Order: sequence, then structure tokens, then C-alpha cells
Amino acid sequence: MPDAHTQTWPDLLIGLYDNLTGRRAEITYQFEDLRIKVPSGTGAAATHAEWALNGTMKIRTRDTANDPK
Repeated sequence: MPDAHTQTWPDLLIGLYDNLTGRRAEITYQFEDLRIKVPSGTGAAATHAEWALNGTMKIRTRDTANDPK
């Protein structure tokens, strides 16, 4: 029987969006000096860009198929 748990970040986000769409939900993330090193590729020769997040990011979902026009 295959593992039913989410295995990747994209799968997690897709599942979250699918669950919240149509409920007019809002997710708010608050970051304080979060630093992420993003690789340019795989392997030892990969370079890394540093992303810094400090503040608020909001994600709003809406089911436009069910919105009145």
C-alpha cells in the first residue's frame, strides 16, 4: 500500500489550496529574518542565492467558478 503522506512541498501546497478554495480563506505567514539559500542546481559546484524574508506574506484563496459575475 503506498504511503498516503505528502512527500513534497508542492504537493503540500496543492493540497492546502484545494482544501481552502471556495472558503474565502486567508493564510498569513509572519517572517522575522528568515534566510533561505536557493541552489542554482544540484551537485557540489552549485552556487546559492540567499533570499531574505522579513515581514508578512498573505495568501488568499477564492473559487472564481462559483463567484457571481
